[in-house]
Amino acid sequence: MLDGILDAEAPLPQFNKLMTEWLKGTLNRNTFRPWEIEILLDIEGCNLRDANRREILRRYQKAVKRNVDRGGSSLLKLSEYLELQRRRSEQRQTVGTGLAADDE
Repeated sequence: MLDGILDAEAPLPQFNKLMTEWLKGTLNRNTFRPWEIEILLDIEGCNLRDANRREILRRYQKAVKRNVDRGGSSLLKLSEYLELQRRRSEQRQTVGTGLAADDE
């Protein structure tokens, strides 16, 4: 997670504004806070397919809000969110097949 960026420097509304600009393709500014650059580089590094990109980013934005609402002290990166989703999917598949983690 992005350590210590939920102080006065980066409230959730600023994150939401960044994500809205990104989703609309309207990042017309040339000045970014360090945490914003970190978020944007992480998004680019995830190499999302165009077909799923918008929906994944919307779900990611909601997950960040839930994390903050639950008292999270830092913003979740997209790569971390995707890893959590992958793990949950694997757990559901394991439970669905009746295999316990020890059985593998």
